[in-house]
Order: sequence, then C-alpha cells, then structure tokens
Amino acid sequence: MGIETIRLNNAFLHGDLKEDVYMVAPSGLTSIPPGKVCKLKKALHGLKQASREWFAKLSSFLLSMGYTQSMNDHSLFINSSKGSFTTLLVYLDDKILAENDKEEIARIKQALNQTFKIKDLGNLRYFLGLEVTRSKTCIMVNQRKYALELLTDAGLSAYKPALTLIDNHEKFSSTGSVPFTDIQAYKRLIGRLMYLTNTRPDITFYVQQLSQFIAKPTIGHYNATIRILIYIKGASSLGLFFSSTTFVHLKAFCDSDWGTCRDSRQSVTGFSVYLGNSLIYWKSKKQGTISKSSCEA
Repeated sequence: MGIETIRLNNAFLHGDLKEDVYMVAPSGLTSIPPGKVCKLKKALHGLKQASREWFAKLSSFLLSMGYTQSMNDHSLFINSSKGSFTTLLVYLDDKILAENDKEEIARIKQALNQTFKIKDLGNLRYFLGLEVTRSKTCIMVNQRKYALELLTDAGLSAYKPALTLIDNHEKFSSTGSVPFTDIQAYKRLIGRLMYLTNTRPDITFYVQQLSQFIAKPTIGHYNATIRILIYIKGASSLGLFFSSTTFVHLKAFCDSDWGTCRDSRQSVTGFSVYLGNSLIYWKSKKQGTISKSSCEA
C-alpha cells in the first residue's frame, strides 16, 4: 500500500462565504472610493468562517468523487470498491493519501489539482511532527525531531540522559511539596509531552499522572516532568513499529491499579490494543468512580 502526501495551495481562499462579510479596503487599493467597504465573496485567512467554509467545500467535493466521510473521524474520507481501497486524511491544507490502487490515486490527485491546485509532496516522510520511515518489511513512526526540539526549548540539551523513567512506586499528590510558581511553563511542557505520547506509549502513564496538576503544580511535579524529558533524551528515536508480515488479528490487554490517586483514591486503568504484533492503540485513564477493592478496580 502506498502512502503519499499532497498540499493544497491557498486552501482557505477556496471557501465560499454564506454570510455577508465586509472589509475595509486595504491601503493602495485606489479603485474603492473613500468611505466605502468591500463585500467578500470568498474567505480570507483570519476570518472565523474560513476553516469551516473551506472544509465544507472540500468535503462536498470528495463526497461527489465517491468518497465516504468517516463517522469516527470527520477528517477521514474513504473510497472502497471492488478490491480498491483508498483513504484521504485532511489536516488544513495538508492531506495524506493511502491506497492499494495507483489508478485511484492518480484520479483523485488530478481532480483535486483541477479544482483547487495541489503540490505533490511524494511519499510520506514527515507530517505534523511524525517522522515516517518505510521499507519492504515495515513502517516505523517516531517523533525524534519533535522530541529534540522539546529538549532544546526546555534547556536540557546538555543534560546527561536518564536510563529509566520515574520510580514505579512514586505516587503524586497535590500537597506535600512547595508550589511551582511558573504554571504556564509547566502547562507547556505537559501539553507538548501529551502530543509526544502519539508514538511513545512508554511515557503515557506518567504524563497522564502529571497532567492532573496543571492548575496547581508543585516542585515535585516539575522535577518529575524534567525526569521524563531527560529520559527521552537518551531514547529520542523510539517509536512505533508496524510489520508488513504480521498476522491480521486483534489482541488487547488491560489492567488497573487500586487507589493510585492520593487525593481522590481513584484507580487508574490502562490498556493496549495490537493488530498482530503491532501496537495500534493504548490509553491510561483515571477511573470515574472510587473502587472499594482491587477486584472491583
């Protein structure tokens, strides 16, 4: 199956406005008399309606080309018929195309280019911080560049890497440590680490734990976050491995602890789902209710 990327030129400018929107004439446009304004027929960058109208136009175009919009992810469009399977994933003006039918890819590319004008970026290599390496036997996905940029921005490039994550017996609480004053810096670190969990299941549990304290972090929480970062420094290229020879069957594993949260006594559930031997979904989440026993948890 081929995976390619394309980019639509000036995507937001293709959106058709349904509301009446007026704009003060820019300086240099002498054809507009003083005191007059321009009525926009097309969307412009910066308008609140721009992204909505652009996606509506692209969606209607893809539906007219025989694609079906996924109900689970509205940015995913699928075309499946007679052994041909094509998916198109939309993010603003960037698109990922995956297929087992070269003719369908050529058809949809030509149609998109005639309607919107596109730039063909070739095989998928880098997309939204995700680095994709492909061979005949596997696909590797990691966020090495994103992780290194995160370390640089945090000022940890010169630190000695840590071989392990946080102590397994460490239980975090909202009390018991001095408050950390730079709350915005803590929020930024946790937010960027949460995006890194897209390819790093090994840090998911600890990021989930530390994300609970973004309103009132302590020095202990900040130090634990730094520990995660210097662990990542020693393993920045770790990621997901998808084999081309694996058996197509689903496996799922689930477990939970009991009363991990010191503040609420709520337990944490974790699970992972595999397609063959390839990890495709995982999550770590605090339970909504308090369990009275480890069995109940």
